[in-house]
Amino acid sequence: MTDKPAAMQVDAALVRQLAKLLDESRLTEIEVEDGGRRIRVARNMIASAPAAATQATPCATTIAAPAPSVESGHSVKSPMVGTVYLSSEPGSKPFASVGDTIAEGQTLVIIEAMKVMNPIVSPRAGKIIRVCVENGQPVEFDQPLVVIE
Repeated sequence: MTDKPAAMQVDAALVRQLAKLLDESRLTEIEVEDGGRRIRVARNMIASAPAAATQATPCATTIAAPAPSVESGHSVKSPMVGTVYLSSEPGSKPFASVGDTIAEGQTLVIIEAMKVMNPIVSPRAGKIIRVCVENGQPVEFDQPLVVIE
C-alpha cells in the first residue's frame, strides 16, 4: 500500500480575510501557520496601480491585478524595510510633493528602521511626478517611494 500525504484543504474565506488585511494594513505580505498548514498571501509592489486595483496605494496592486505598463520617469526605491515619513515632524511641510522641482541629494523621505532615522535623498535633479507612499506607512525593501521625471 502507498501512503500519500493528504492534499491541503485551502480555506478560501481565510485567504480572502488575509487579502483584506493586507489592503487595510498596507502590508505587502502576510503568512499564518495553523498546525501543519501554512498560508502565505502577498502582493506585488510595482511602479503604478492599474485601474482595476481597488483601495491600493498609488504604487501597489492587489494580488489578482495584472501588471501595468512601465511608468516613465525614475523610481526611487526604498533601500530598507521600515516606516516612511514624508516630513521631518508631524504637521510640517513634506520634503517633496508632486510637482516640486528637486535637486540631486535633496531629502525625499525619511525611513525609520530600528529606531534610526535614515534620510533617503534624490539620486538626480528633476520634478516629482508621483509620491507612492503615505506618511507613517510601513515600506519594504525595493518598494517605490517617489517617481522623478
